[in-house]
Amino acid sequence: MAKIVVIGDVGGCADQLAEAIEPIVEDPAALVIQVGDLIDRGPDSSGVLALVRRRFDAGTDSWIQLIGNHEAQYLGGGRFWPHQLASNDAQLLQTWWMKEWLRVAAAVRTADGEELLVTHAGLSVDAWRDLGAPVTASTAADLLNTRPEQLLWNDRGPLWAEAGPDVYQSWMYAREPVPFGQVHGHSTIVSYRRETWLCGERIRQRATVDWTARHTITRIGGCRFIGIDPKHGNTGAPTWSPLILHDAVLLT
Repeated sequence: MAKIVVIGDVGGCADQLAEAIEPIVEDPAALVIQVGDLIDRGPDSSGVLALVRRRFDAGTDSWIQLIGNHEAQYLGGGRFWPHQLASNDAQLLQTWWMKEWLRVAAAVRTADGEELLVTHAGLSVDAWRDLGAPVTASTAADLLNTRPEQLLWNDRGPLWAEAGPDVYQSWMYAREPVPFGQVHGHSTIVSYRRETWLCGERIRQRATVDWTARHTITRIGGCRFIGIDPKHGNTGAPTWSPLILHDAVLLT
């Protein structure tokens, strides 16, 4: 068992990432999963990639890096962000992708025995069905890590789905039981800056918010859907925290 630290979207905010990893760098029991969107929007995408590169240089066993839709622009997905990375940073992402140091998904089991699929944006019911309706988070992660291109680059796939309308609502109305919980970044059902809700009443009734950590938990079918995108914006969130799972197990 380990302490698994799941870090939400960074979005070019190197100082925020450095602050998040400082207390865990020297912790031999800590394993980091970062959910993607390392780059763009914030002031220092190059600095963010340099921090991750140092973690990889120290060994890839303690850092699992997922891709988000922003990294996907340089890995085969369509371009949408108006500002491009420096060529050496783009090449770095492509090298990590070819070495399989970048993943699409991970799966963990908590101390309570709960299985959680970790992706950038979340897995909707339709995307789950396209995978063959896997019954465990670890099987879903393994299938996603084969990089099914038609699903990855889909605008409602695990790199692009919106939490409320695409992921949560699809599971709330699904005919199948919810097979496992999920952890995701990319979007959120609240505005942290305004402390207001951005979702409908049915989701709101099932959700709780930690406004300081910038996490949401929505309970659907007995499972937790945990949103951890802190919405750093251009300058970084004033307060936020990674999601820490104590005594957890990495399944894949």
